[in-house]
Amino acid sequence: MNQIESEIAKRRTFAIISHPDAGKTTLTEKFLLYGGAINLAGSVKGKATARHAVSDWMEIEKQRGISVTSSALQFEYDGCCINILDTPGHQDFSEDTYRTLMAADSAVMVIDASKGVEAQTKKLFKVCTLRHIPIFTFINKLDRDARDTFDLLDDIEKNLGIDTCPVNWPIGSGKGFKGVYERETGEVITYSDTQKGTKEGTARRIPLSDRESILAELGEAAAEKLEEEIDLLDGASAEFDLEEVRAGMLTPVFFGSALTNFGVEIFLQNFLEMALPPTGRMTDKGLVDPVTGVPENEADDPKNGGFSAFVFKIQANMNKAHRDRIAFMRICSGKYEAGMEVRHVQSGRVQRLSQPQQLMASDRKILEEAYAGDIIGVFDPGLYSIGDTFCMPKEEFRYEGIPTFAPEHFARVRQVDTMKRDQFVKGINQIAQEGAIQIFQEYNTGMEEIICGVVGMLQFDVLKFRLKSEYNVEILLDTLPYEHIRWITKCETPIDRITGTTDMKRIRDLKGNPLLLFVNPWSVQMVLDRNKGLELEEFSRN
Repeated sequence: MNQIESEIAKRRTFAIISHPDAGKTTLTEKFLLYGGAINLAGSVKGKATARHAVSDWMEIEKQRGISVTSSALQFEYDGCCINILDTPGHQDFSEDTYRTLMAADSAVMVIDASKGVEAQTKKLFKVCTLRHIPIFTFINKLDRDARDTFDLLDDIEKNLGIDTCPVNWPIGSGKGFKGVYERETGEVITYSDTQKGTKEGTARRIPLSDRESILAELGEAAAEKLEEEIDLLDGASAEFDLEEVRAGMLTPVFFGSALTNFGVEIFLQNFLEMALPPTGRMTDKGLVDPVTGVPENEADDPKNGGFSAFVFKIQANMNKAHRDRIAFMRICSGKYEAGMEVRHVQSGRVQRLSQPQQLMASDRKILEEAYAGDIIGVFDPGLYSIGDTFCMPKEEFRYEGIPTFAPEHFARVRQVDTMKRDQFVKGINQIAQEGAIQIFQEYNTGMEEIICGVVGMLQFDVLKFRLKSEYNVEILLDTLPYEHIRWITKCETPIDRITGTTDMKRIRDLKGNPLLLFVNPWSVQMVLDRNKGLELEEFSRN
């Protein structure tokens, strides 16, 4: 095994998904503690110490205690190099989460033990199943009163349509939470309470066969209940099958508390054993091998192959002092070395990637090298877009595109101070290029009228906040009644001669593509019926 192969084999790249407030960001911080990446975990809502979660770097995230943008975090643990993609839990930012899942090889699903599967978990799970990526479940908050464990497993199977296999089993919950039973070893693992924000705490392993020690540790009632549940579990749960886990058909389930560190390290150790390192990814020329970087359709062609990557996120103004734009890319194959020349496929240019860096939220480290599975940030001169492919100069292939979500809410955007038009146009365009919002113009007019479209209403608040804090521009938002958007893919008459309905509006996107907005869903079909040869699509293919 050469150096590139061994480095790629060490990589594990995963996204963490959950409903808001299930403890996802807290779990991320505990992983970083175990990897030695941070020394003290910050509570997301820790106003007493004014310490904020490492992965929440944007000012609005610190103020509201929620994640609104994905963060890329890397650390080493137990011989593995781990890349965590922490995603927004709030449904209004599901598009950012979708793009992030495109960069992950597996997903960790965090579920609140008192609530079970919630609405946003279902949405994100569907995205994972579309890509057939392995899903590992961590049922969190066992330090609080929880639902019946069998009910929780049943909830996952019925709501998400995936078989579950508990790797361990909780003993009690809330104040009666004693620890977990590990099925493979037949041991009970008990925990002392840990100091908040640290990883210290003693774990004691007791074989279930050591009846005397079990009774002394758990008490008679808890010991008897555990034995009953184990008997039921062995007869009811799916058999563990690693191939099914890796195919995304079976989810291993773990129990614990991220806040107090119950079960977090056990989960991390098992995850690293079960999860796959980076595998081949699909392009327009077939699957690209993660080591060689050569598409399967060109396997006999002795081109140089090697490094390839795609952009899944663009973030402006992470460093306010420099007003920069960072393109986050997932390396899909080979090794990246600082100074190497690569092809930006969409523009056809061969260039050196500027200021390659690894990011720990807003902290940066200049990179000399990186491998398949790693997430790197590079300076974007305004040339890159989400979904762009980079490969070696002699190669030319494109990774599968990342579809654009159809916005569901629209508003006309105006700046309060008309003298700040330039800052306003620059700011709203940069934020739109990140994919956080979509902006449109009235058809056949200039930039005077800007219409903003978002997937969730909270994105309007973020737009307002960021324009004020990053560009010193205050805006007014006039909500529009439109809820349905369609891209025009074929039209036999000029766009302005389409026979419409009273609730239809003609607009165009940033690339000049014509679109139609509708208030009512039935108007879409009426317009199609009235205009022969007209074809409409719900998603942009660009």
